[in-house]
Amino acid sequence: MDALRRISGARFGTFQVSFDAGEIRREGLRIRVQQQPLKLLQILLERPGEVVSREHLRNQLWANESFGDFDQAVNIAIGKLRNALGDSAENPRFIETLPKRGYRFIAEVSLLRSDDQTDGLASVSMGSPPDDSASSELQPAPPIAQPAADSPATPRWTARRITVLCLAIAIFATLLLFAWVRRPTDIRSLAVLPLENFSGDTSQDYFADGMTDELITDLAQIRALRVVSRTSVMTYKGTRKPLPEIARELNVDAVVEGSVSRSGDQVRITAQLIQLPADKHLWAQSYQGNLSDTLAVQNQVARAIADEIRVEITPQEQAALKSAKKIDPEAYEAYLKGRYFWNKRTADGLERAVDYFNQAIARDPNYAAAYSGLADTYALLGDWEYAAMSPKEAMPKALSAARRALQLDNSLGEAHASLAFCLEGFDWDFAAAEKEFQRAIGLNPGYATAHHWYAWHLSLVGRNKEAIVEMEKAVSLDPVSTVVNADLAELLLIARLPDESISQSRKTIELNPAFAFAHNQLAQAYLQKQMFGAAITELQEAIRLGGNSPIFVANLARAYAGSNRKVEATALLNDLKKRSDPKSPLVVEIAMIYVALGDKDQAMIWLEKGVEERFNPGVLERPCFDELRADPRFQDLARRIGLPQTFRSAHS
Repeated sequence: MDALRRISGARFGTFQVSFDAGEIRREGLRIRVQQQPLKLLQILLERPGEVVSREHLRNQLWANESFGDFDQAVNIAIGKLRNALGDSAENPRFIETLPKRGYRFIAEVSLLRSDDQTDGLASVSMGSPPDDSASSELQPAPPIAQPAADSPATPRWTARRITVLCLAIAIFATLLLFAWVRRPTDIRSLAVLPLENFSGDTSQDYFADGMTDELITDLAQIRALRVVSRTSVMTYKGTRKPLPEIARELNVDAVVEGSVSRSGDQVRITAQLIQLPADKHLWAQSYQGNLSDTLAVQNQVARAIADEIRVEITPQEQAALKSAKKIDPEAYEAYLKGRYFWNKRTADGLERAVDYFNQAIARDPNYAAAYSGLADTYALLGDWEYAAMSPKEAMPKALSAARRALQLDNSLGEAHASLAFCLEGFDWDFAAAEKEFQRAIGLNPGYATAHHWYAWHLSLVGRNKEAIVEMEKAVSLDPVSTVVNADLAELLLIARLPDESISQSRKTIELNPAFAFAHNQLAQAYLQKQMFGAAITELQEAIRLGGNSPIFVANLARAYAGSNRKVEATALLNDLKKRSDPKSPLVVEIAMIYVALGDKDQAMIWLEKGVEERFNPGVLERPCFDELRADPRFQDLARRIGLPQTFRSAHS
C-alpha cells in the first residue's frame, strides 16, 4: 500500500489527527488545515524521528507538477503547518528543520494504522526505537531486481540504436516543452488570499494586510483578469477552509497564497499560485528586499503571476507593472497603518487613518498614495453612514487631498475615483464626476470601489439599467462584500423592482445574517410593497444588530406611519430632531418621516436645509420621496442641484 495510506490518524501532544476526515483537533477543538500541509504532516508522521528530505516531500506531494520554485512551496506548506500547530522554527516542539537536509518530527507519536491486515495504534517515541512490527511496516520497499549486465534478457544496444533513441527522446522532450509553453491555463479570475504574517509579531498584521492590498491592486490593473477585491478575500483571514471551497465561493479559477516576514528593514514575500478546483500548484517563488524596495518586490510578484497564467497584458499594463518608485520606509509604514484602519470602516478607525496618512505626508510630502488615502478617509467621514464630520467640513478636505494626489501622480485610479465621489456628492458636478469615474476604471478596471460608486452615479443621472449592470460588476469583483450586495438591492428598488430587491436582500442576509444594513434594505422593499408588518420586523432586527442608526429609526417611523401608528412615528421623529446637530445633521432622515406622515411642507423645509448643508443628492432617488416628485418645490430643488428632468418628474 502507498505510504500515505498506511495510517489513518495520529496523536501527539494535545493534538489528534484524522487523515481520513482531513482534520486536526486540539483538545477536541477542530483546527482546519489545507490539503498540502495536512499531507506533509502525514509524511512526517510516517517516519517520526527520521529526517525526511525535501526531495522526498517533492516526490510524494508534487511528483507530477512543474512550477518555478519548489522550495518555496515547501516553505509555505511547512509554515502553514507550524501555524496550525502553534509550533516555531526557532524552538520547535514538533517539526525540526535540518538546514539543507529536510525536516524531522521530534515529538512522541501514536499512529492509528489502517491497512489490509491490522487496525490499531502503534506508539513511536523519540529516543527509543519503535517495536518490530512498526519498524517492519516503515521499511522502504526493496528495490526491483535488475538483470545482470550479461543476462540474456539484456538487449545488445548498438551505438546507432542509442543515437536514434537519444534523438527521439530529444524530439519528444522538445515537443513536450513547446506544448507546456503554449498550454492554456484557462485562468481568467483569481483571488489573492490574505498573506500570512510570518514575522512572529501580531503587531505586524497591518504590514501583511498591506502587502495583500498592494498585490491585489497591482493585479487588478490587468483588464483581462478578474481579481477579487480586498473586502471579499479578507473574510478568509485566519480560516482553514479548503482552497477548492474558497475558489467555489469566490467563483475564481485560481488563488494566490503566501506569507510576509519582516525583520528590521528586510522584507520577504513568499507566494504560490494554485489552479483550482484541481488544486494544482503552478508556481511558487520568494522575493526579498529592503523596505524601501517593497513596491518593486510586489511588482515582481505580480509580473511573475501574470507571466505564469499567460493572460493578455496591454503595453500600458506592462508599464504599470514594471514601474515602482523607491519610498521612504517610515512614510510607507505610516501609509500601511492608515489603510489598515481605513479598512475597518468605523468612525474611530477612520479618525486614526487620518492621523497615519498625515504622518506619511509629513514624512514624504510628494507621496501621492498617502493623499489618495486621506481623500478616501475624509470622503467616508462626511458620509451619512459614519456621520463623524459634516459634509461641509469633510468634503472640501477630501477634494483637496484627491486633487493633490493627482497632481503628484495622475495614474492613480483610486484617486480619480475619490475625486469623482467628491465632485458628485458635494460639488454636484455630475459631468466632471462621470469623466473621473471613467478615468478611474480605465486605469484600474479591477477596482471594485470605482464600479460601486460609478453605479450610484449612473443611477443618479437616470441610467438605471446601466447602473444595475455596473453594480453587478462590483459584485463580481467583491462577491462576499455585504455592502456591495446590499447596494445592489437598493439600486433594484430605486429602479422600481421591489421583488428583485427582496430576493437580492435575502442573498445578502445569507452572506451575513448579522449585517444590519441588509435587514434595513429588505425592510425598504417591504415598505414599497406596503408590507408594513414585515418591514417593522426587519427594522427592529436591524436596530437590534446595528443600534439606533438614524436611517434605521427613520425607516421604522415610516413603517409605523404606514401602519397608522402615527403616535409612535411622531415619537421617533422628535427623537431624531433632538439628535440632529451641525456636526451630524439628520435632515434627510427627518424629511423622510414627514413625507410618510403626509406633511409635505415640513419635508420640503428639511430638504432645503439639506441643500444648505451640501448633502449627497443621491438620497433623493429613494422611493420614499415619490410623493414629492410632482411638487413644484421639489422639482425646483432638483433643478438647482442639477438633476435631470426625468429624475424631477417621475424617477423610474
